[in-house]
Amino acid sequence: MGLEMSPGVYEFGSDQDGNRVDRVVLSNGELTVAMLTRGAILQDVRLKDVPYSLTLGANDLAPYLDGMAYFGALVGPVVNRISGAKAELSGQSYSFDPNQDRRITLHSGKASTSAKIWTIAERSETEVEFTLKLSDGDGGFPGNRDVRARFALDGTRLSMTVSATTDKTTWVNFANHSYWNMDGTPSYAGHTLRIAADRYCVADDDAMVTGELRDVEGTGFDLRDGRALSPGDDPHYDTNFCLADGKRAVTPIARLTGTSGISMDMASTEPGLQVYDAKRQAPGKAKNHAGEEYGPYCGLAMEAQCWPDAPNKPDFPSIVLREGERYEQVTTYTFSR
Repeated sequence: MGLEMSPGVYEFGSDQDGNRVDRVVLSNGELTVAMLTRGAILQDVRLKDVPYSLTLGANDLAPYLDGMAYFGALVGPVVNRISGAKAELSGQSYSFDPNQDRRITLHSGKASTSAKIWTIAERSETEVEFTLKLSDGDGGFPGNRDVRARFALDGTRLSMTVSATTDKTTWVNFANHSYWNMDGTPSYAGHTLRIAADRYCVADDDAMVTGELRDVEGTGFDLRDGRALSPGDDPHYDTNFCLADGKRAVTPIARLTGTSGISMDMASTEPGLQVYDAKRQAPGKAKNHAGEEYGPYCGLAMEAQCWPDAPNKPDFPSIVLREGERYEQVTTYTFSR
């Protein structure tokens, strides 16, 4: 039996600590979106007359507590990887949770907002705003930070606006970590991906950026004119595509089109787009809306953000946020047939 898809707030379960998790449904007739208060997770996206979700999600909470920890989540305070699980800021050294290979911090480690319970501050049938308070020192990150995330529907467009303030100089870099599949199939085979980037960040075998940028010309990372994807082909994508040298006005950045003809157009203020092809997605811990296992290449994660490891890469666009300043990201997803 499917979950309720009428606008409203519905109990979804409880996490490991007994905290209640709710499911918030938004709808305007053209687009119906469901979100969870855990991680501000984008759990379900339905385009009118399309019988499946365009984003990968599960119908119960258990998978999100295990193999789907980042599926659909709003990840911060610093998304992606931090080399050495440490960084310096204003002459002070900070250490973070080394949750990848015991030497890299991935998605802020234990402090990740993907596992926190957000509060519903405002809600209507077509909009919801979540709020979250992050404490000074949580996960090693400085500053008492107030975070807001607003999701709104307009026709077939879903917009996300994330803002944050702090009482101490810190780092902030958020991204929505949804996996997308326009066909409702076990993999994204046959999808075409287009990205408006002429450079990418070189990464090592741990997907840790080295600091080197390369031109996409003549490489498998040249997606400016679109490329049909075949899972398992080279190159493997866990890659930051460099869209700009800093934040800017909301600008078209990518299009993903399935064999069904359904497309998703992304636009964002962010200078980077991390694309992950789910090559390492292990079956067994992630279940789709029908309770079936997600396997490798099940969907494409497309994460608008600033470039990875910015705290340790002074030449990268800065993610430093100071007292009195306001962080803001706007990213939109527009669906069409």
